[in-house]
Amino acid sequence: MKPKDLPEEARELADFAVRVMDKVCDARLSVATAESCTGGLLASLLTDLPGVSNGFERGFVTYSEQSKCELLGIDPVLIARHGVVSREIAAAMADGALANSKAKVGVGITGYAGPGGEGEAGLVHVAARRKGGRLYSRECHYGDIGRDRVRMLAAHAALELIEEALDEGRAASGLGGPRPGERTEPG
Repeated sequence: MKPKDLPEEARELADFAVRVMDKVCDARLSVATAESCTGGLLASLLTDLPGVSNGFERGFVTYSEQSKCELLGIDPVLIARHGVVSREIAAAMADGALANSKAKVGVGITGYAGPGGEGEAGLVHVAARRKGGRLYSRECHYGDIGRDRVRMLAAHAALELIEEALDEGRAASGLGGPRPGERTEPG
């Protein structure tokens, strides 16, 4: 699908992905994603763009706990201690994406996109880190608004955190705060 064929909100998300990847490429960096509830949506957004192959290093879709451990090196004890949908696991996913790639920015997304899971529908944790930098994270409570909408909002939050990781000073300046239902936590 081309961005012009998407509903307005999806088109805006695709446009935002373009702006973020332009910044990534301008900084001569690359991104690796580790996604659970978004199922690769963020990686898809970042790779739908022509000319950004140097800005996107790789993506991991780690939907199960076992895949998070095997592909990202997350300790099962960490999952048992904090739960698979937690700030700690989103951070470990971002760090695992960095450790298992040559990317300079890693992002992790874990959550419950819809009802039927063990936890609160619409609860998503997102984390991003620039290699050697601080952790940026958000706890998002979107509510039971539908899987597609939660996934799009989670991808949007991840794009915002990638921007923050690109410019470490941005968070300190207070620019670009969280959307309604989101809380940014310092790393």
